[in-house]
Amino acid sequence: MESLYILIPISIILAFIIGYFFWWSGKNGQFDDLEGPAHRILMDDDETFDKTDKK
Repeated sequence: MESLYILIPISIILAFIIGYFFWWSGKNGQFDDLEGPAHRILMDDDETFDKTDKK
């Protein structure tokens, strides 16, 4: 029972720390574009054919 007097305040403080970092990351734009970088990799503009091949 005495351990609850230590564990409950620690869990509340930890929840506030996690909440603060979640709020901070949202405010700094970490969640603005989740799919853009993945699509940029797939839609690369590199040419895959050989330019010396004259068909």
